[in-house]
Amino acid sequence: MKHNKYPPRLKILSEYEKEQIENKLNGQFGIKKIPGKIIQTKTDRLYLFEGNLNEKQIQKIESILPIEKIGIYFATISPGENKIRLSIEGTHIFKEQIIKNTFNLNEEQTEKWMMGQELDIQTGKREFLIMKYKEDFLGTGKASELKINNFIPKSRRLKGKNFT
Repeated sequence: MKHNKYPPRLKILSEYEKEQIENKLNGQFGIKKIPGKIIQTKTDRLYLFEGNLNEKQIQKIESILPIEKIGIYFATISPGENKIRLSIEGTHIFKEQIIKNTFNLNEEQTEKWMMGQELDIQTGKREFLIMKYKEDFLGTGKASELKINNFIPKSRRLKGKNFT
């Protein structure tokens, strides 16, 4: 009997599960179609994989090597909310499909946003919003009653005042 050296860390979503993610993204942002396979990690991060490996091949590699991710990180399922938060890359991947829940920032707000600051803005919404500056997609924020929370990772934040 073969013994897998490493337990599976990745879940390749079925077509039905992929459709459920597409339905949520459609409801939230108007995104209708996700190309490729969706792979979910134990931390509820979603990766888009458009490579040539099939499910069995990925599982075989995973049984030999400790794979933590495969593809491009595009979203996280928000625990307890049943909502999806797109990553910066996710907003770029789907920019042609995003038609709702966008928030346009001015130059001053964009600088604060890119430095990782929360924005003291009342949007009247309590949901994830795609942040934009002109035609540029800047990731996703979470609107609450009095502010928009920022999810830009510390490693990707701007330092100083050299934005424009």
